[in-house]
Amino acid sequence: MRTILTMENVSLIKEDRLILKDIHWKVHENEHWAILGLNGSGKTSLLNIVSGYQYPTRGEASVLGHTFGKTNLPELRKQIGFVSSFLDHFHQTLALETVEDIVVSGKFATIGLYDEMTEEDRKQAEQLLASFRMDHLKQKNYATLSQGEKRKVLIARALMAKPSLLILDEPSVGLDLFTREELLSSIKDIIKHKQCHVLYVTHYIEEIIEEITHVLLLKDGKIVASGKKEDVLTDECLSEAFQLKLKVHWEHSRPWVSIYTKEALPNT
Repeated sequence: MRTILTMENVSLIKEDRLILKDIHWKVHENEHWAILGLNGSGKTSLLNIVSGYQYPTRGEASVLGHTFGKTNLPELRKQIGFVSSFLDHFHQTLALETVEDIVVSGKFATIGLYDEMTEEDRKQAEQLLASFRMDHLKQKNYATLSQGEKRKVLIARALMAKPSLLILDEPSVGLDLFTREELLSSIKDIIKHKQCHVLYVTHYIEEIIEEITHVLLLKDGKIVASGKKEDVLTDECLSEAFQLKLKVHWEHSRPWVSIYTKEALPNT
């Protein structure tokens, strides 16, 4: 089985502060992972290493066959699609672009389209929009879209380069319940059609859809648990990571969590 990602004894130190400690993690072919943890648990730093924007201070990392220190990281980044709220910083640039131009810009990894669009590029962009049920948005400016539509356009942009790995960093932030479920349905389709491997970062356990197979649970820069989601999403592991007394239950192959109040705490 092909290995997509490997981290062995990876640690990250910034300004004398230990951000990640002794991370051992492997992602294999046909696995799709959710990454969970409180703010400050190390999720963003971990993603920066995976996407080739940060070297680990110690340990060895390999992504899509590219071993850090022995490879061209810009070449690695061409194989990774990244959707993050960080792109909101470029809203002024994106606002006046048409939906098609934004999607095509993903081929060149630019914010804004500065290269000539070919007919093949346009067709691929239209196919991606159709796959997200967004045909009706053609020729519309990004600024006129709803939050949910903007997120789906950015995911389509990330897929334009046909990446082997797609990182979705809290893509549902700011979405209402209906729009969130629409977005999750689109992510299901990406996984079902085997377009790429997915790493999905979220604070919300209920967003771990059936197609997500594995979970990495972080706390204070260390791994609390990793593996098949049924083994990781337990009352004990989640309570430790989120520092609350939690109860997990499953409905339609999705996990949901309840928080015990003091009055409802079980006898120990």
